[in-house]
Amino acid sequence: MKRENAITITATGTTVTTGAASSAAIAVPTTSENTKPNYVRISATVESYIRFGTSAVPAATTNDILIQPADSMVLALAGCTHFRHIQGTTTGKINILPLEDF
Repeated sequence: MKRENAITITATGTTVTTGAASSAAIAVPTTSENTKPNYVRISATVESYIRFGTSAVPAATTNDILIQPADSMVLALAGCTHFRHIQGTTTGKINILPLEDF
């Protein structure tokens, strides 16, 4: 029995290391059925910024989506296939996991 408000993650996600310059475009990880997810769960170890789009997504800046240290969020991709990221004040890691059941 599935618990209300629970999410299912069965596929391997992607963990990236942030840097002072925006990363290259990185493909969003796929679900366990090898399809693009509708939603992803994002978490970070340090202040980080992330931007979603196509394979031509523009460079990430500190004006993009802020991910707080040790926090997580669920985002709808709305057809986005790639992302770029940049660190806040120090290098850290961002983890992105595809959600199976949204």
